Amino acid sequence: MAPKQTKAEKKISYDGKLCQLLDDYGQILVVNADNVGSKQLQNIRKGLRGDSVVLMGKNTMMKRSVRIHAEKTGNNVYLSLIPLLVGNVGLIFTKGDLKEVSEEVAKYKVGAPARVGLVAPIDVVVPPGNTGLDPSQTSFFQVLNIPTKINKGTVEIITPVELIRKGEKVGSSEAALLAKLGIRPFSYGLVVLSVYDNGSVFSPEVLDLTEDDLIEKFVSGVSIVTSLSLAISFPTLAAAPHMFVNAYKNVLSVAVETDYSYPEADKVKEYLKDPSKFAVAATVAPAAASGAPAAAAAKEEEKKEEPAEESDDDMGFSLFD
Repeated sequence: MAPKQTKAEKKISYDGKLCQLLDDYGQILVVNADNVGSKQLQNIRKGLRGDSVVLMGKNTMMKRSVRIHAEKTGNNVYLSLIPLLVGNVGLIFTKGDLKEVSEEVAKYKVGAPARVGLVAPIDVVVPPGNTGLDPSQTSFFQVLNIPTKINKGTVEIITPVELIRKGEKVGSSEAALLAKLGIRPFSYGLVVLSVYDNGSVFSPEVLDLTEDDLIEKFVSGVSIVTSLSLAISFPTLAAAPHMFVNAYKNVLSVAVETDYSYPEADKVKEYLKDPSKFAVAATVAPAAASGAPAAAAAKEEEKKEEPAEESDDDMGFSLFD
């Protein structure tokens, strides 16, 4: 049997393990572990086994190890992890896809009863319907001002009731009622708080962004740059086409109002003098576009109808026979 490690030896062992993980992995999920049991954490470790490692520990120990490792390696990017180690947190080191690992962690949430004094993470609403409780239990509902009626010898809730609001502490009456109804309103698991990726730290919401979201944001940014460039008359790649078009409009306006002209302006002047020409041009263009395929089809039909030229061999004799 191996001798039991002292506190100092445990610290040295933990420090070596964390430093080794920092060297081996460039991606880390910082997760909150409030109300997560040991059995649940064990299942998470099994689910992530292969390309991820879950490491829990005291914040002071983790901060110390990170700081020492940054000093030894001269790589200060690890120091960006220290401000994230606040509260009941753990680290998930991974070489896999960050989004997939985050989704895998979210699968291991388990339902939990409402315990007295616990701060509710969500609103708790008791649905209407038969509770299965006998009429002697109506005192619980009266204390909480829940409208009920007796139906076939059991208590029935008439309307949905918001029993606990998010952020409120669970009282003894609320906890007792939910226990009697068999309602486990809360679910707990590891919650990703921050993402560390090779020195960069960002919010986990970034992992949910799709290519369409990125394109939409890029187009929105280009639109803002274009509007700003046009407003201050500062040429940019995004605003240049609009500037050329606006400049051409100005030149065309000057040509229309004066005797100065050029071929493109002449056409506009003709349309302004006689708008009917523009109407004719507008109707001719679609007709020409639709007529081209029709003409090609007619020509193809004519080729099919033309009789094939007969050769001497087809007539059964030769002129030189």
